[in-house]
Amino acid sequence: MKLLSTLAVMGAMKDLAAAYRARTGVEVEPEFAPTVALLERIRAGAVGDVAILTAQGIDDLIGEGKMLPGSRADVALSFVGIAVKAGAPKPDISTVEAFKATILAARCVAFSKIGASGIYFAGLLDRLGLADKAKTFVVPSGFTAERLVSGEADLAVQQISELLVVPGIEVIGPLPDDIQTAAMFSGGVLSTSADAEAARGFLRFLTGPEAAPVLAASGLQPAG
Repeated sequence: MKLLSTLAVMGAMKDLAAAYRARTGVEVEPEFAPTVALLERIRAGAVGDVAILTAQGIDDLIGEGKMLPGSRADVALSFVGIAVKAGAPKPDISTVEAFKATILAARCVAFSKIGASGIYFAGLLDRLGLADKAKTFVVPSGFTAERLVSGEADLAVQQISELLVVPGIEVIGPLPDDIQTAAMFSGGVLSTSADAEAARGFLRFLTGPEAAPVLAASGLQPAG
């Protein structure tokens, strides 16, 4: 079974694919990329069985006939957080004002260009009046926390589940509630699937009780 999955659930999905293989004997072959990139690939004709994207992305693809109607299954909620290199001081981000001061004091803040968290963060900087003041490093794609390890940035912004994938970093915490955004990541069966019922079975596993602790351990909130 071919799985096209957003990077935001990569940490959990590798373990869940292995657990599903152990339970059913079905080999799940995952490919990971940012949601925007996956949407482009699927619309261009990429072949697969299951895709995990933002809920809106799944709904859009169902409407476009790229996914089977009624196949959307909500998997997990994800929240945006900030990380520092392991052992570095952890600045205060507990309030909006503290967050603003931390961003302005940072030598460099890394965020993604095409991921959902990066798009949101760019808009947030603008709304808070920080767009022309903050020193930022825009990562084309991939994991922003890698820039902490390399020394190119001292703060990294991304979905908490994506930050946790990178060794050698520490998550300070989520954005303050007043400026937080929650992203629902959902799965759906691609119209190109050779076995839609098997694909639905995998989605049932991802939304079931066995998957919940794996999702939680990776920094996600199980949708159930």
